[in-house]
Amino acid sequence: MPIDQNAEIEITAFEWVPPFAQGHVRDLRPRWACEEMGLAYRERLISALERPDWYYAEQPWGQVPYVRDGDIGLFESGATLIHLAEKGGGLLPADGQGRASVLSWLLAAFNSVEPYVFELVEVEVFSRKSDWAVLRRPSLREAIGTRLDRLQDALGGDKWLAGDFSIADIAMTLILRTIPGEELLQQRPGLSAYVERATARPAFKRALDAQLAVFAAHAPTQKSSFETQGA
Repeated sequence: MPIDQNAEIEITAFEWVPPFAQGHVRDLRPRWACEEMGLAYRERLISALERPDWYYAEQPWGQVPYVRDGDIGLFESGATLIHLAEKGGGLLPADGQGRASVLSWLLAAFNSVEPYVFELVEVEVFSRKSDWAVLRRPSLREAIGTRLDRLQDALGGDKWLAGDFSIADIAMTLILRTIPGEELLQQRPGLSAYVERATARPAFKRALDAQLAVFAAHAPTQKSSFETQGA
């Protein structure tokens, strides 16, 4: 679905982030959902380095995405995924156990997996030279490994987490993609295949290309302090 600057749905995104973060910023989540369901959307871009004061009235922490759909505004990517799925009539069953399963796995992605992945990124990327990170790393990798083992067992031989492809798969896939390195997923072939299967979907590729196109168009001519700190 091409981006339509006249579309009713508006996704707020960063105009640029350093290369290590490109392809992982969370506006990719509603972008992917819109692409899956054929929902046109427009972009509203803000600076990640100098976030405008007015934006904090919409998103208290200045994060992205923020999604506006007519008179409705939502922050937190999980809320945006639920809203878009209900609007588009796909990726979330209307009722019954199907809906319950998708919502359970959606919240599991955010609450039972992402915090461990986020901490691992902190330990292995941003604070990797700190003494505390070196000490935390072994136990954290063991903990996240156990979480991933449980996830792989729950997935079993199924293609997706809750029947048909859903917003839960969008969330879980994009979280798993942020795990530093490759060995944690490679050691779990079921999860590795799951991520490969999801990211092979044409809608994912369109969403990713749209996000990367924004960063390419707004790339700075010199390295920022943000980029230097993350390197």
